[in-house]
Amino acid sequence: MITVTPFDRLGRFRNEWLNARHHFSFGSYFDPEKLGWGALRVWNDDEIAPGTGFDLHPHRDMEIITYVRQGSITHRDNLGNVGETSAGNVQVMSAGTGIVHAEENLGAEPVRLFQIWITPNRRGVQPRWETRTFPQKAGDGSLRLLASGRQGDEQAMRIHQDAAVLGGRLAAGETVTYRAGARRRLYVVSTDAAVEINGTKVPARAGAGIAEEQVLTITADGSTDVVLVDVPDSERLQ
Repeated sequence: MITVTPFDRLGRFRNEWLNARHHFSFGSYFDPEKLGWGALRVWNDDEIAPGTGFDLHPHRDMEIITYVRQGSITHRDNLGNVGETSAGNVQVMSAGTGIVHAEENLGAEPVRLFQIWITPNRRGVQPRWETRTFPQKAGDGSLRLLASGRQGDEQAMRIHQDAAVLGGRLAAGETVTYRAGARRRLYVVSTDAAVEINGTKVPARAGAGIAEEQVLTITADGSTDVVLVDVPDSERLQ
């Protein structure tokens, strides 16, 4: 089963510095039919104006993954971490017992990014932050691991959930495959071009929620980045 939510049907929020689209209920946008997808709680498609950003604010007990599509975002937190994640790169923040952070666009162009929240499988972990380069291409007919808490995925940035975030840059006509386990939920977004997933057309920046399909074949209509999240079919927070 593949459920496609077109970009123009996503939730919306806009003020003088932030233009956001919400794949799931978030902030002032609420849809009782869109409270998340398994352990995937949030997928925001944000555009942040130059010289602005999210001021210092707290989080706890959430795994927050940010993929930067354009520009550069500067992270700082109360743990002493300061770092820049530029276009094509990914950062992971485990909020755990509590973290206070800011995400700011200090550049001269808008920042465009995906902000992905995954519910952890246990409370009270040690908070942390890390950044890594997004794969320049998928390679070998498969997507590359970015963040994971699954056994055997130690090379990825760690998150506290039996879940994975994968991605790759595809050329027009290129195909990749992904195999998921039983009782998993998958969510796929393509950044710049439509893709076809198991025969279903998914426009750029639309959300594809996938259940009960263990093998995905993804073909790109044009040059694009593909981001895939693989999560348990339900939250199990301990």
